[in-house]
Amino acid sequence: MKISARNVFQGKITEVKPGSVNSEVDVTLGGDDKIVAIVTNGSVQKLGLATGKAVTVLIKASSVLVMTDGSGITLSTRNILAGKVSKLSNGPISSEVAIALPSGSTVYATITHDAFTELGLKEGTDASAVFKASSVILGVAA
Repeated sequence: MKISARNVFQGKITEVKPGSVNSEVDVTLGGDDKIVAIVTNGSVQKLGLATGKAVTVLIKASSVLVMTDGSGITLSTRNILAGKVSKLSNGPISSEVAIALPSGSTVYATITHDAFTELGLKEGTDASAVFKASSVILGVAA
C-alpha cells in the first residue's frame, strides 16, 4: 500500500470499547507506545476490529502537534507520545519535526515555522507528539 500519510505504524488491538455511534480502539505499537483511535461502529464491524487483531495505524503529520513542556497542563487529547526530537527540517513557512519514541518508533509532525521558532526546537530536545483519537485512521490487511 502506498499512502501519503507520514505516520504509518503496525500494531495490535488491545481493547475495543463500543459506544452508541463510535468505538474507542486501543492499539499497542510496541514497548509502551499506545495509540487510541475513535472509529464508527460500522468500521469496527466492516474491518473486523477485535482484541488481538493486527492493524495499520495512519496519522497525517499535519494532525500532530508538538509540545515541549506540559507545565502541568492537562489535555483532552487521548494521544500524547513522549520522546526526543531526532530530526528537524525547518523551512520559511512550515517545518517538519521527527520525535523518536523510546520504543524505536518515530512520529512526524508538520508545524508552522513560527511554532518551530517559539518552541526553540533542537535535536535532542524532549518533546511530545499530541493528536486527537479522531485523527487516527485504522486499516487491516485485505
